Formats: sequence, structure tokens, C-alpha cells
Amino acid sequence: MSAHWISIYALAAMFVVATVLPINMGVIAFVGAFLVGTLAAGMNAKAIMAGFPADLFLTLVGITYLFALAQNNGTIDWLVRLAVRAVRGRIAAIPWIMFFIAALLTSVGAVSPAAVAIIAPIALGFAARYGINPLLMGLMVVHGAQGGGFSPISIYGGITNKIVAKAGLPLSEMTTMLASLGVNLSVSLLLFFLLGGMKLLRQKADASGAMPAVGRVAHGQGGAQIYGDAEGEALSEERRTATPDGDSLMDAAPGGNTQAGSRGYQLATVGGLIALAVLTLFYKLDIGFVAITIGLLLTLMAPNLQKRALGQVSWPEIMLIVGVSTYVGVMDKMGTINFVGHSVAGLTSPLMAALLLCFVGAVVSAFASSTAVLGSLIPLAVPFLQGDTGVSAIGFIAAMAVSSTIVDVSPFSTNGALVLANAKGIDRDVFFRQLMTYGAIVTVVAPVLVWLLFVVL
Repeated sequence: MSAHWISIYALAAMFVVATVLPINMGVIAFVGAFLVGTLAAGMNAKAIMAGFPADLFLTLVGITYLFALAQNNGTIDWLVRLAVRAVRGRIAAIPWIMFFIAALLTSVGAVSPAAVAIIAPIALGFAARYGINPLLMGLMVVHGAQGGGFSPISIYGGITNKIVAKAGLPLSEMTTMLASLGVNLSVSLLLFFLLGGMKLLRQKADASGAMPAVGRVAHGQGGAQIYGDAEGEALSEERRTATPDGDSLMDAAPGGNTQAGSRGYQLATVGGLIALAVLTLFYKLDIGFVAITIGLLLTLMAPNLQKRALGQVSWPEIMLIVGVSTYVGVMDKMGTINFVGHSVAGLTSPLMAALLLCFVGAVVSAFASSTAVLGSLIPLAVPFLQGDTGVSAIGFIAAMAVSSTIVDVSPFSTNGALVLANAKGIDRDVFFRQLMTYGAIVTVVAPVLVWLLFVVL
């Protein structure tokens, strides 16, 4: 058995073990990376660790730490109230606002994970406060980010256009952009009605942003993790320190007296979040480093209030994501990814090769970089796209673009990981399985759907 097949079978075995037993898959993946890399590929420890996603690790830590600070000092509650006022209490409008803000950010040049990192914590705070299905809210944010991801000035769009131009293939930038936006928007509309949208249409918050008693949900959990009774009580004490009357800002009457220092700190936090967006989206600074830097500045302003924030970082989810990413890095260094891609591209039927390449792009992108997938698989399709094979290059590029990015709802991708890390008031094991199940469905269905829409028809 070749090393490539050993690594593929080992990955499948990891899924089985992590599904059957309550073991963090990241731990299994780190061991798998060590054993497969050492025994099957002859790699040393340095080569194996080269696959460790340091940038992803820093992004997850920095973002969850910063938004734990914002949650603890009441800033998230305050922003929620302002946003609900902006939509005049129409709860059903909130998921769509998040969808279009995320789409706007990526369409003007934001990297998809950066847009999700900025929007997801706020969006999931809304979900926890107003009883919106967190799965719906998280998926709306991710699909929004992916929907805007192929505009001509976006990261995905720019990279794809350069790859296609270098390969000498015809390209319609608008076709790719509208294909991505149309598919993600259609999926989001379907999700909205399947995951409780009709119920949301009948709900409305009052002028202060509060829900009627029957529509309210508990939101004692803060930050990115769920706490036991003792920890929850300690967190409540911190919030009482931030807001003297003991109530969250969402429950306070409009125009009520808020401690000047607390409100000033919240304004500083909002300024930090705005700085995060500006520095990462326009100045292209690393979002992980920027988030931790802003978090440290806010912590220095109130060290006692924020002393628990580091404990609210989603360490189990981070362990899971970086472990799996490290294993995929080993597979990539072994050449397994290229092995699968070339095997598919070598098929005699161009239509079947196009479908399988879409599948490979979807499966690999669910665990690894979508950008890397686009950069490696589109060139493999050049031979059968240049000939008179009946496969439209423009249609195939659109299909490959959508199938390789829509799967970023997977909890093993950066976007899915950010949603998982920032969900509140839920059972994390259940939520992880929901994201994984949905990600698996999208990985299987999306390639066939876009292949039919853009290649066959």
C-alpha cells in the first residue's frame, strides 16, 4: 500500500474514532501526523511541524480573547441593543444584516476568515440574546462571506482570475462572482426557513431592545465557552462590576444612568473593534496579532475585570482545528493532495473529470485553504478545458470556485472554527456535530449541484 493511501485511510479512521469516542480529534490528528509522517513518509519532526497552522492558531486565540473582553464588559450587549433599534426590533432582519455585511467585507477585499472573525462573535451574541438558532446565524455569516468572495477586487476573485489568465483560459469575472453570490444567497434563504426563520418573522423586540418574557433566552454564559455554576457566578460578578445595577446593558432602560467609566470602557472597546477591522481589511495586518494587541490594551485599562478572558478562549476547538490542519499539512507535503488531483484529472471523460475535481476541491477545502485548492486544482483541469471536449472553461471555473469555498462552513475550516468558537449558550459537542453534519451534506451536494448548473447545463 502506498504512503498516499495510508494517509487517506488514516484520516478516515480519525473521523470514525472521534465520532464514536468522546476524544478531541485534534489530539488524534497530531498523533496521526506524527505516525504517518514518520513511518509512511519518512519525515522528521521539523518537517511535520511545518504543517502547523500558526496563523490560524493565532487568529483563533486572538479573536476569541478579544471578544471575550468585549462580552465581559457589556460591549456586545450594548451593540446588540443598538442594532435591534436600527432594524426597529425586527428580529428576522438580523441574520440578513449579518449576511450582507459579511458579503460586503469580502467583496471589497477582506479575506473571508477575517470578515467572519469580525462578524461572527457579534452575530452569535445576537443569536444568544434573541433566541435565534445559532446554527442559522453562524451559517448566514459564513455563506455571506463566501457569497461576496469572488468580486473582481476580492482576494478569492483576484487569485482565481490570475490563475485562469496564466493558464490561458477564457474567463468571465462577473459569471464567477454572480455564481458564488447566487448559490450562497439561495442556500441562506433555504436555511432561513428551515432553521426557524418563520418564527423570527413573528417576533419583535421593544424599543429598549428587550424581548418579551416568552421570547427571551438565558445569556449568563459569556465569551467563547460555557461555564459551570461557579464560573458562571464569578462571571456574573464581573458584569456587576462593569454595570453597577447588576443588569446587562441590554436590559437597562434607554437613557438609563451607566457608570461613566464603564461606558467609556465600552466605547474604547468599540474603537478597538473598529481598529481591528481597519488594520486587517485595509492595511492587511495579521488579524491574530492585531486582535491580541488590542486585547492587551483593553486589559491594561481594566486588568481585574478582564482577568478571566484568557480562560474563555476556546482551547478545545483550537486544539481540534490546528491538529487536523497539521495532519492535512503532512498529507500535502507527502504529495497526497496532488496525487488525488492528478488521478482525477487523468480520467478519460471530461465531464466526469470536472465533477470529480469539484468533489476533490470541496473535500480538501473543507479541511485546508480554499485559496490553495483553487491554485492547485484549476491548473490540473487545463488539458481538458483547452480542447474541444464540451466542457465550458467559464462554467467549470465558476463551479470549482463555488464548490471549493461554500464548504468553509465545515468546523474544520477557519470560518467554521470561528463560528464554533464563538457560539454561546449551546452544548458544544452537539453544535460541533451539527456543523460537521451540515458541512458533510454541503460537501456532497454542492459539487453535484454546481456541476449541473454551470458545467452540464
